[in-house]
Amino acid sequence: MKKEIHPNYKEVIFWDTTSDFKFLSRSTNVPKETMKWTDGKEYPVVKVEVSSASHPFFTGKKMFVDTAGRVEKFQKKYGKK
Repeated sequence: MKKEIHPNYKEVIFWDTTSDFKFLSRSTNVPKETMKWTDGKEYPVVKVEVSSASHPFFTGKKMFVDTAGRVEKFQKKYGKK
């Protein structure tokens, strides 16, 4: 393999903001926000809106997830100027 062409693959915390579920995994996406994990180390945090802890297929519950005011975001982006 060629050196210096692959992205960094680091440990990050994925945080499901809907159910407040967090898990440690690895990703090439490395955001600036960090959080302390149970082992005492600081890791970057990737916020997700849906994970296995909040998805209706895995939980068996119907749940409405409003992702930061979809209508307001649409109006802001495509509304009359």
